[in-house]
Amino acid sequence: MSWQVLIMYAVAAVFGLVGIGCLIRLASPRVTQGQVYAFRMIGIMLVSGAIVLGFSAGAMHQWAAP
Repeated sequence: MSWQVLIMYAVAAVFGLVGIGCLIRLASPRVTQGQVYAFRMIGIMLVSGAIVLGFSAGAMHQWAAP
């Protein structure tokens, strides 16, 4: 596995963890309406970005394999 693929997986993991953290934060009772909107949008975008980047890294790894 090349270092480029490892970096892509690492960035996807960070995006996924931060996105899940934003979505979990929505369960707090002290979240304002503005924060609900922001956490929901940012969380969904980061999790979806993590999924797409993970799939792209997997495809790149398969494509580059001998």
